[in-house]
Amino acid sequence: MSEHSFDFIVIGSGSGGYAAARTAHSAGLRVAVIDGASELGGLCILRGCMPSKTLIESANRQLHIRHAAEFGLKATSHGVDVPTIRDRKRTLIADFASYRQGQLEDGRFTLHRGYARFIDAHTIEITPRDGSASFQVTGRTFCIATGSEVMVPDVPGLAETGYWTSDDVLDADTLPKTIAVLGGGAIALEMAHYLEAMGCAVTLIQRNTQLLTGLDRECSDVIAKAYTERGMKVHLGTHLSTISAKDGRKRIEFTESGHTHAILVDEILLALGRQPATKSLALEAAKVALHKSKVIVNDRMQTSKPHIFAAGDVCSPLDVVHIAIQQGEISARNAAALIHGKPVEETIDYRLTLFGVFSHPQVAVVGATTEKLKEQNTPFLEASYPFNDHGKSMVMGETAGFVKMLAHKETGEILGACVVGPEGTELIHEVVVAMNFKATVQQFMAIPHYHPTLSEIWTYPAEEIADQMAGQAG
Repeated sequence: MSEHSFDFIVIGSGSGGYAAARTAHSAGLRVAVIDGASELGGLCILRGCMPSKTLIESANRQLHIRHAAEFGLKATSHGVDVPTIRDRKRTLIADFASYRQGQLEDGRFTLHRGYARFIDAHTIEITPRDGSASFQVTGRTFCIATGSEVMVPDVPGLAETGYWTSDDVLDADTLPKTIAVLGGGAIALEMAHYLEAMGCAVTLIQRNTQLLTGLDRECSDVIAKAYTERGMKVHLGTHLSTISAKDGRKRIEFTESGHTHAILVDEILLALGRQPATKSLALEAAKVALHKSKVIVNDRMQTSKPHIFAAGDVCSPLDVVHIAIQQGEISARNAAALIHGKPVEETIDYRLTLFGVFSHPQVAVVGATTEKLKEQNTPFLEASYPFNDHGKSMVMGETAGFVKMLAHKETGEILGACVVGPEGTELIHEVVVAMNFKATVQQFMAIPHYHPTLSEIWTYPAEEIADQMAGQAG
């Protein structure tokens, strides 16, 4: 095999791409990794999960100080030091990123720092970042893991007026006094939480009639109420009309429930979601099919060309890092099977799909939703329990929200759950473990739980569903 010929070529070295490369190397394949980014590490490490949660930790502590009097403590915030918060984030992220860079450069893979585009289904042209001459490499199998990029809507005046993305918030050393956050998904809610805690006056403008589109409306209602009580303005069911510059500020005109609104803010944060980064790959040359800009894959992570796989935001039904890693590992093992003439059999299981939002209160979901079970005609029972009637959350002063559990009406197997409330992104894992072992509500409620803890709140909906089942049987 020549120096430009490989068993497995991975395009993109983020979490999904690195997982694919690592797994392929372990399977004995000759692997190349191509990445054109200025820094190695991918979205999660550099500009997503890790940096945003670092800033949010500062926001959470600021809220604790705000509510100190409630706990008999005389503490007041004397303002925030945004450069120090930013520098703490930079230090942590540099550590995470340098570790990943070391993994990519440790000799297991051939690493090319450049931009890739397909010439045909087995050939890629690489244009190096350093300006040197482009060259071609060939592969027996591939994994497309180029991630996603910010989605910019076609709103009159937006491009000319200018805007921030989450990247700008994460690296800012000063923050605007007033900001409009366009969007109502995870990034919008997390950034709004941080910005408001830092002293910005925040206005959320969401197109859908609820926050967190796709989740149960009651989740959205809890967050909308909590954010409103913090002083944020929350506009739902809106349509952006025009954006323009006015007297050094930014004017946003939008409609809500048939009424026209116009607001003036110092800055706009664009958080309307992300889209797959596929434009520059020339996928048509490899005959890889897309739906809009997303790579179409089967449950074995194969694209329309069976030897070309994909992983992560570029193809995923949900843009979250643990799924990207799982997809990358499956892509690599199936590519190895293909090369060795074995059946490509390993499939991805989205039964335990997890999603979390580090807002305040936090939101987390696992498995099926009420809507999904109705669509599938699966007989189910559901029960919820509020945090404002739960001992530990009352002691903590964190009473907004609830937990909800869904179970099969006949077998009692837990099919899904959601939590809106304190430490929701941690609490969800108790149900994930139970669902991993296909536990029933009867088994779950029999598990000992220490008192008083947040975790024990899950036993209440489990018990209620078990009682409903016993009533049916009776």
